[in-house]
Amino acid sequence: MAPVVLRAPTVFAKAFNKIRQELDVPTEFPASVLDEAEASLADGVTPATLATTDRVDAQDLELVAIDPPGATDLDQALAIHSLPGGGFQVRYAIADVAAFLSPGGLVDAEARRRGTTLYSPDGRAPLHPPILSEDRASLLAGTEKPALLWRIDLDPAGAVIEWHLERATVQVREAISYSEADRRIAAIAADGRSPSPGSVDETLRLLAEVGRARQQQEALRGGVSLNLPAQEIIEPADGQYSLAFDQTLAVEGWNAQISLLTGIVAGQAMLDAGIGVVRTLPPPADQDIDQLRRIASALELSWPDGTDYADYVRSIQPDTPATNAFLLQCTRLFRGAGYVGFDGDPPEHPEHGAIASVYSHVTAPLRRLVDRFGNEILLAIVNDRTPPAWAVEALDELPSLMGQARQRESALERTLLDMTEALVMECRLGESFDGVVVDAANRRNEARIQVREPAIVAAIPAGDLSLGQVVTLKLEDVDVERRSVHFKVL
Repeated sequence: MAPVVLRAPTVFAKAFNKIRQELDVPTEFPASVLDEAEASLADGVTPATLATTDRVDAQDLELVAIDPPGATDLDQALAIHSLPGGGFQVRYAIADVAAFLSPGGLVDAEARRRGTTLYSPDGRAPLHPPILSEDRASLLAGTEKPALLWRIDLDPAGAVIEWHLERATVQVREAISYSEADRRIAAIAADGRSPSPGSVDETLRLLAEVGRARQQQEALRGGVSLNLPAQEIIEPADGQYSLAFDQTLAVEGWNAQISLLTGIVAGQAMLDAGIGVVRTLPPPADQDIDQLRRIASALELSWPDGTDYADYVRSIQPDTPATNAFLLQCTRLFRGAGYVGFDGDPPEHPEHGAIASVYSHVTAPLRRLVDRFGNEILLAIVNDRTPPAWAVEALDELPSLMGQARQRESALERTLLDMTEALVMECRLGESFDGVVVDAANRRNEARIQVREPAIVAAIPAGDLSLGQVVTLKLEDVDVERRSVHFKVL
């Protein structure tokens, strides 16, 4: 079905701006912050870490950055090589944001206030001034940039053999979209050819191998990645917005595995050293898994005896109303994520339950505050040095700063979707739609339904509806001011 035609883009722009104002999303940088960012780069003057003598020249690496189309804040780029005798070497370049910031300065303080880059359909509120996040510090193709360069050696099964981290100078050869990466990987496989060792095409070919191997490692750990399509607001190509459920490509999962791999190595290194900050998530409780089994039974999904929770969830594809409803229920087991900073005694519960490992955020410093601090601590660990005081002093404050940023990010995402749903549906009053019940009655005796076309998720009176039930709905009311849509079950 063709995307739904919506109101004029100016209506959406005004609505999105209003939401950003309500949620106190910072849309501009103070002049003093912009001045400091400019001054730190003027006349070749940069912080000491940019010209540090231990920065190696790695511009010979054929690095490729894989990001959404049009992205200019590029945090990562990778190159993958085969090791003699089997296995893989992953070279992962991360933007060296600390090379451009003065700890305790105005740019640093503003980044702490923001916490993370916030994305809207019509733009973003970046963590750092654009001259840094989209230019000088970004790993843009064809530009010489400072980076934190990982080397992670894996055996043929994708398990970690050894790793190293150092400051480097790199030059990304190509920056491509996920769809382009997917196309090239498929073409290489179809041709049966062997790209030149060290080339970008060789990296793409090996990304598929390493990605699958790391997914198998995830399964062996008992980790879970939910394959649940998410609502997204499609940016206008012809002057109109639309809503859809995202279609995840396999290469997105493989690329994510490289970031997870790096975060797992980083988290374990911090834990071993007794200092750092880790991302945590409580493991699912037995009663929650028992409840999930009952839900699977009610949806008439077969959960074989002896199959544990993680293996079963990985086997489910969101291709029927029942499996879609089941996967949405699984998200209840992913609540309670947070950050824990420590210096000395390690956290009592340092693991991330969904990843089934210790894990730290270190691969997106342009877009996430905590990564910059973790990276400086890691560099100190590798070089057997005392971590910089500014990074250690922030460990107590970082969990709170990131928690506030995550709350604002979630609120913005949900409110933008609610508004878009209302604007999409306002001109469709009285129409009928097919939907599926994806969440049973809550405390307000409401059920949640999902409409596939257009991509709508809304609450309706629960009545006697059951989870996974397919229903026909009539759109009875739309309230743009309250950002709500109301359906009646026919």
